[in-house]
Amino acid sequence: MSNCIRRNVLLCLIGFTVFGCAPKTAPSAGADGNALSRKEQKEGYVLLFDGQSLNNWIDANNQYEVRENAIVKKTKGYGNLYSRNEYRDCILRFEFLLTPAANNGLGFHHKLVEGTKGYDGIELQILDNDAAVYKALKPYQYHGSLYGYVPAKRKGLKPAGTWNYQEVTVQGSKIKIVLNGETILDTDIQALPAAARAKDPRLLYEKGHIAFLGHDSEIRIRNIRVREL
Repeated sequence: MSNCIRRNVLLCLIGFTVFGCAPKTAPSAGADGNALSRKEQKEGYVLLFDGQSLNNWIDANNQYEVRENAIVKKTKGYGNLYSRNEYRDCILRFEFLLTPAANNGLGFHHKLVEGTKGYDGIELQILDNDAAVYKALKPYQYHGSLYGYVPAKRKGLKPAGTWNYQEVTVQGSKIKIVLNGETILDTDIQALPAAARAKDPRLLYEKGHIAFLGHDSEIRIRNIRVREL
């Protein structure tokens, strides 16, 4: 090693020891991976789950809990989990793990629903596509679909028991879902038949809560962050 290189290494070590080399802006971190990257901080993302609590959420039916730094839908019972804030156009990023035959939903522009069942807004399916019990569903009932209307591509979903990464962009009437790097849905509600839009005004809500629409099965969710557009 040359004297010049030795001198530069020594100066760097002195910098760490004396002055510190910590970043000027600390990450907005939660527990064990529930954190924003530096890029996400600059882009304006907000962390919706700190890995420890449901402070940013409304769980009116006591169907969700925090375990192992994830939000866990309890195995038995129905109930929705709503973001405390409402959103219009946004990008939502999160990770989810399905148990075998798990069934849930992802809501946007949602209103709060009384009772344990039902939804009032846009629903995007969350489902264990490979479970035998779901082999005869309609195409628009599988994971990522705009439920009841537009089928998602059946690709990208990892087996039950494995963490998945999903990004959902809702902008105006357009919805795009990228699952583990695969675009599985890219649709426009305004392209649906006029009769369908007239029959279901929930599709046309412009603002509301983000929601996880709980069915009678367990899923786990973590690293939830949102950016308003």
